[in-house]
Amino acid sequence: MKSNLAQLLIRHSKWILLAFVILGIIAAYFAQRFRIDASADTLLVKDNQLYIETQVMNQKFSPDEFILVAYEPKNHAVFSDKTFEQLQQLGDAFSAFPRVKSVTHILNVPLLSNATSLSADLDPDAYTWESQRYSAQQMQQVFQDHPLFTDLLVNKKQSATAIQIVFKKNRQLVEIQNQITDIQKNALERELSKDEQEKIDQLKAQADPIDQELKAQRKQEIDKIYEITEQYQQDASFYLGGAYVLGQQMIDIIKRDLVLFGSAIGGAIVVMLFILFRRVRWVVLPVVSCSLSVLLTVGIFGLLDLRTTVISSNFIALQLILTLAVMIHLIVEYRQLAVKNSQDSQSELLEQTLKNKFKPCLYAGLTTSVGFGSLLFSGIQPVVSFGWMMIVAMIISILVSLLLFPAFLSVLSHKDESGENRVTQKIINGFTALSLNYAKTIGVLSLVLVGISVIGIMRLDVENSFLNYFKESTKVRQELTFIDQEFGGSTPMDVVYTIPNEQQDKQLVLTAESVQTLQKIQAVLQSYDAMGNVTSVFNFTELAMRINDQKPLTEYELTAIYTLVDKSLKDKLLGAYFDPKTNQLRISTRIKDSTADFNRAEFLENLKADMQTIGVDKQDYVLTNLFVLYQDILQRLFKSQIMTLGLVFIALFFVLFAIFRSVRIALVAVIPNILTTMTILGVMGLLAIPLDLMTITISAIAMGIAVDDTIHFIHRYLETQKSSKPAEAIKKTFNSVGYALLFTTTIITIGFALLSFSDFVPSILFGLLTGLAMLMALLTDSTLLPVLLKRFVKN
Repeated sequence: MKSNLAQLLIRHSKWILLAFVILGIIAAYFAQRFRIDASADTLLVKDNQLYIETQVMNQKFSPDEFILVAYEPKNHAVFSDKTFEQLQQLGDAFSAFPRVKSVTHILNVPLLSNATSLSADLDPDAYTWESQRYSAQQMQQVFQDHPLFTDLLVNKKQSATAIQIVFKKNRQLVEIQNQITDIQKNALERELSKDEQEKIDQLKAQADPIDQELKAQRKQEIDKIYEITEQYQQDASFYLGGAYVLGQQMIDIIKRDLVLFGSAIGGAIVVMLFILFRRVRWVVLPVVSCSLSVLLTVGIFGLLDLRTTVISSNFIALQLILTLAVMIHLIVEYRQLAVKNSQDSQSELLEQTLKNKFKPCLYAGLTTSVGFGSLLFSGIQPVVSFGWMMIVAMIISILVSLLLFPAFLSVLSHKDESGENRVTQKIINGFTALSLNYAKTIGVLSLVLVGISVIGIMRLDVENSFLNYFKESTKVRQELTFIDQEFGGSTPMDVVYTIPNEQQDKQLVLTAESVQTLQKIQAVLQSYDAMGNVTSVFNFTELAMRINDQKPLTEYELTAIYTLVDKSLKDKLLGAYFDPKTNQLRISTRIKDSTADFNRAEFLENLKADMQTIGVDKQDYVLTNLFVLYQDILQRLFKSQIMTLGLVFIALFFVLFAIFRSVRIALVAVIPNILTTMTILGVMGLLAIPLDLMTITISAIAMGIAVDDTIHFIHRYLETQKSSKPAEAIKKTFNSVGYALLFTTTIITIGFALLSFSDFVPSILFGLLTGLAMLMALLTDSTLLPVLLKRFVKN
């Protein structure tokens, strides 16, 4: 960096500070618009075939939005007067919600198995408990292995019942979403045109304010449900289930973690800065820089309406790392210059500091951005967005640090600085001696570490279980587990079967062959341990058999019943499972997420093979809904992130080559970063930490952290090597940059270790794996890197 630029920054320090104050105020205003969005659809790929097929099927079968409230009595039976009384009270309370369409429970559901026959004049409301006041024994008998209501309103053990709260659809939002789906359908056959994509963007912009208002309503409704059920906690335990409940609980936990652990990490950073530097200014400056960087970034995201998801929710913590690392390098450099040249003025010290550290800080920011740029190759929109968010955050961190550091210190008086304490000196001297005296040992151990890491990487598994996102002691985990185990699973998966032409008959609604095929498909699905509730038209035929004295109905009887039965009953029982216009049958299933040793990818492959075995061709059915979509995302992430890491390292090599203008130096710089990244992934494999929507990004994080340390070390080594022999240059580099690496690693590792106390497992893993990445970056850059530099980079 030219000295006149440094002088310019110092000369206009007050204007720079004023500019940051103004920008901070503006950013604070727009930061209020920043949103956390943890809804399920933020984790989906919105432009791939599976997603569009799911949207098309949802449009066709129109499944309702609902919340399931499970009721587990403590000291009385499920089928008892006390339960009936409380279910009525709860049902009335839930029905009072403005957006509620219906509230269904065992007391108001039509118990058609008590009917003598299915006919045109059948009144379903005449066969409810509310109409007939069936005895507890009758109710227990009716719901025993009921074809429709088992695992939905009563669990198989009959130890708990449930209330299904169905909500009205927002007609305006549904209409807009249908328009979007109608356009997206074209992507199944061809690429969307520019006009079509622009129309989709316009429609999404129209839908967004409606959707945001709806999310606020959902939060109020969920809070109100908890408030109502709290009144009955002495008599029963309650468990809430549903996609929107999960999404809201995730948002609440993320927000709580941001506040609680953000404060805790900030406090730990303040304490560690004071312990290491022993000056108030060296605490205030990094804290102000970190806070301002985050504020400006959040303000930009609020202005551009870039929302953080579950995947990108840790970007603030990462930006703290990036900003803090730059500030510590600047502080250490300034302090060492102040000790060495105590007679220099404040402006001279600042000018020399910037001259020495401007380029390496800029280079570190550039190469770190390459690490996060690996996320752009994922093809998963929220992951791509996270990559861009981190690149923006990196740029802001670099700019704030390099501008604020001289501006802040220019208005302060120069004070004498002391050298580093004995403990840190001994650690740095130890690293120096280790790298100079045990080069062969370090080389061998590095190769051993590579071998162990490869073994671990080979064991990496791709999984996605929402249950495992929460500690077992948390309320949300207990609720999810109960619903999952007792009420037929928690993750929906649909099988949509298109009746082949040869099985169709214009005179019949469903042929016997179609029903038999449906029965075979359900039998296959129910053969898997992880399969929970399975519902389709076949369940309706089973119910009809009960009414018909267990005699199977002929296809003509089924057609007659379908034609004659009341439309409201037809829609209620069949509307979500049969579309006569397209001759498609929907089999709704839920997967039990808590199933032990459940391999989701293997399950899907086996299911497809079993469908082929029973004679269902792959062109006659499609698997849709969240389970399939999430599994598809994980496979995409695995291929894009793990399999393309090599390409990213090649890109990193070329960036390093452009910086240092040497193939040899670029290769030396890449090696510690490869080892750090491999070690993190290897540890995950050996400890059976699965690659999921959260942990998949750790490779990019490890790469970004490791390359930062590498750049600073190499840059200082090359500077000192001009006037020193390699061994002496290594010593001088450790005695300058080494302290910054040690301080950065210590502060960040201790601070982020606090995340291990979170209730959100991804946050725990993020904190621990980030700390491990910091330690590995320090070890590789303090042992292997100097060995390689001394051996291969000489004058």
